[in-house]
Amino acid sequence: MYPLNIFPKELVNKIGGYLVYLIYIGRKDVSGNDWGDAFADAIGGTHLDSPVGIADVVLDKNCWSMKTVKATDPFSSTSVRLISGRCSPDYSYGITDPHKDVQKTGEAVLNIWNERINIATDHYSRVRTIVLVRSYDLLSYRMFEEETQRFRTTDYHWEVNSNGNLIGLDHNGRTCFTWQPHGSQFTIHTEVPQEAVKFRIKKPPMLRKADVLKSIDFDESWITILD
Repeated sequence: MYPLNIFPKELVNKIGGYLVYLIYIGRKDVSGNDWGDAFADAIGGTHLDSPVGIADVVLDKNCWSMKTVKATDPFSSTSVRLISGRCSPDYSYGITDPHKDVQKTGEAVLNIWNERINIATDHYSRVRTIVLVRSYDLLSYRMFEEETQRFRTTDYHWEVNSNGNLIGLDHNGRTCFTWQPHGSQFTIHTEVPQEAVKFRIKKPPMLRKADVLKSIDFDESWITILD
């Protein structure tokens, strides 16, 4: 197992190769599932099709939460917003009016997140979040990972922004979280470390439909029109 956020060159090359493959077969974007498939393929792990909680990709007693975001210039990005599931204080804590006491609501949201981390750490010895920042043309990437952590609720104060969403700020006034009352979406604002790996891939030629059909000896006998 490689050290946290120190990716072996071979691993980066395997991930890059998978991304080239996706573009070659016609993908117009790289989804979260694609990213999970790429990383699992590179490390020889398992991408869980129906992940519960935090673990998206697992290998032995290690698990990763897979995140990918778009950026105009991945190489200059200093922070990213990671959508991190739904946290419903109504369902878990009976808070029906999230704006009545925003501090209580925000702390409930973090408690829900922390419980998910507790469940993950009960099953895995290492729990990490790995982030792939991709350019819009899918040729430039930045990759980093961090320990998936619990958050101390008393370290943050909560406010309501102009959109009616709750934002969690640290003692320095930096926005660390956003929580949307409609849909309960929880977003973590994460700083991109300076040592995040940067890499580019060469754009492959597009796989042509005619070439695929020819390679498998397709003809009209493959099609059966039913009454």
